[in-house]
Amino acid sequence: MRESAVSFFFRNLFLVFWALFALFPLFWMVLLSFKSDAEMFSTTFIFTPTLDNYINVLLHTNYFRCFLDNLIVSGGAVILSTLVGVPAAYALARFNFPGKEDLAFQILSFKFAPEMLVVLPLIIIYNRIGLYDTYLGLIWVYQLITMPLLVWVLRGYFEDIPVEVEQAAQLDGYKWHQIFWKILLPLIRPGLVAAALLSFIFAWNSFTFPLLLSGIKIIPVTVEALRYIGTDTIRYGQMAVAATVTALPEVVLALVIQKHLVRGLSFGAVKG
Repeated sequence: MRESAVSFFFRNLFLVFWALFALFPLFWMVLLSFKSDAEMFSTTFIFTPTLDNYINVLLHTNYFRCFLDNLIVSGGAVILSTLVGVPAAYALARFNFPGKEDLAFQILSFKFAPEMLVVLPLIIIYNRIGLYDTYLGLIWVYQLITMPLLVWVLRGYFEDIPVEVEQAAQLDGYKWHQIFWKILLPLIRPGLVAAALLSFIFAWNSFTFPLLLSGIKIIPVTVEALRYIGTDTIRYGQMAVAATVTALPEVVLALVIQKHLVRGLSFGAVKG
């Protein structure tokens, strides 16, 4: 039965209003970045825009250095999780061994555990082994954020691929590593892209770990934003600039790989 014109109109009207409702906080954040301190608490859309907040944040602070720190740590965490998580997901999907499900749940439980539960012992351990305030230390601890998502999403993808595909490739003379690189990885690419993007976003937005496990050498942008909360006043405009610029990589990545993201999150969601 075809959808009537009236229902089509109201359905799309509802979607437009829902999109405006969802995007309004982002729009308001961008709006605040162009307001002066005197006009910050006005709720009108008519004001005198200024670039002073952008000049103060981007030119008079070390924001770009913090942005680079965040990029190195988040990107490094996703790369390491991919190198370890893809083979781990394949092993959990294909092999049967004692305690497999317990191990899989243990990996997933890392994502559920509160960060404050593990960060205090990690401070002591990191200080003793020299990983405090280092790129390697943050990349390592970020595995608690990125690894569980990658393993569980990709495990479902590997389980959806019939094992007969690998057996047929073996009969054709392919070795295991050739099957993995030339057949399996292209098949799971949508899920890998989606899981890697979401892992990057979670790592990029992490606050507790870099706040307590970094000091002077490594300062991600999520921690750097605290500098705009002064002792006498809060620089809302500068905080809005920092938040706006920090959100740009996530928005750009999501738009660039939108097709892979939607397919990766929906493909294989229903088994039958």
